[in-house]
Amino acid sequence: MFVYEVDEHITLQQLKLQDANQLFQLIDRNRSYLREWLPWLDTNVEPEDSLAFIDHMLQASKDKKGLTAGIFYQDKLVGVAGFNVFDWTNRIGYIGYWIGQDYQGKGIITNVVRALTDYAFTEAQLNRVDIRAAFTNNKSRAIPERLGFKEEGLLRQAEWLYDHYVDHVVYGMLASDWRKN
Repeated sequence: MFVYEVDEHITLQQLKLQDANQLFQLIDRNRSYLREWLPWLDTNVEPEDSLAFIDHMLQASKDKKGLTAGIFYQDKLVGVAGFNVFDWTNRIGYIGYWIGQDYQGKGIITNVVRALTDYAFTEAQLNRVDIRAAFTNNKSRAIPERLGFKEEGLLRQAEWLYDHYVDHVVYGMLASDWRKN
């Protein structure tokens, strides 16, 4: 099972089936806040949906297709982050993340993404990490920018969010650039 200590307060832990209720409660408390940027909230309406999500993520990890973990801040589940997809042919990991509204502004996601990027280049031996964020999601875009990722382009109408499309900004980091910094 994946467990990665980010710092003295933050740990990434692969979610277990037993975490489904806690995950669902976190989602449910933050539903209106998360809805602005996450397209899957209408399909996660009961604890069984969070259970199915965790089961799917465990299978993806077992198959080495992704690696998703709970973000535990002071031993409390506060969000989810990880590699939504691994492209092993091209050695690329695609990072995604979200956090409960009460935990924003504490540097948690910045530290988590830094740790995941380190993991990508040192443990997983990837060559590239991609992060995509909605063009108008300034808080999410600030994470890769703060960590020195290069803004590489704009994908027009890249994601359907309930009743409209949003453009995505693509950020990339290469292993060689990460090591220089």
